[in-house]
Amino acid sequence: MSDILCMYFSRTGNTKTAMEELAVALGAELAELRDGVDRSGTKGYLRSGMDAMRRTVAPVLPFETEKPLANYKLVILGTPVWAGRCSSVTRGFLKEHGHLLTNVSYVLLRGGNGKCEEVYQQMDNYLSQPHCTAVSLRAGSVGYHFWQEEFLRQTRAFLEAQEVRD
Repeated sequence: MSDILCMYFSRTGNTKTAMEELAVALGAELAELRDGVDRSGTKGYLRSGMDAMRRTVAPVLPFETEKPLANYKLVILGTPVWAGRCSSVTRGFLKEHGHLLTNVSYVLLRGGNGKCEEVYQQMDNYLSQPHCTAVSLRAGSVGYHFWQEEFLRQTRAFLEAQEVRD
C-alpha cells in the first residue's frame, strides 16, 4: 500500500497519461475523478470551458482509494487547465475534500504556452495550507519530459524531508 495518491481528472487523456507516468515513477496509487457530465467532443469542450469560467461544479462521483484521504503522506492532484482555471471536476473535489488533505502537489496539463501559476493559487484556496510541489506541463512540447523529471525530483526531495521529520 502506497503513501502517495495520484488523483486526476482527464477530458482528453493527456492528464491521465501524465498521472499514470508519475504514479509508476513514484510507486503511487492512482485514482480517477469523474463528475458524470458528458464532456466529450466539441460540445463537451465548450461546456468544460464555460463551467471553468463560471466556476461551476457538479458533484464528484464516488471514488475508491486504498485508505482515507487524510492518511496519505502526499496527494498529487492532476487537472487540465480550462480557461485559465483548474477543471470544474477538480474544483468540485477540492471544495468537498480539500480540508482533508495535508500535503498536496499539483500537475497541470495545459494547451497554451503560459505556465499557469495563478491556477495553483486558485486551487490552494480550498486547502488548509499551500501546495508542496507543482508542475505545469504541455503535452507534446519539447520541455515536457524535462519538467516532469524536475517535478519528480522536487517531489522525492519533499518526501525525503517528510521522512526525516517523522
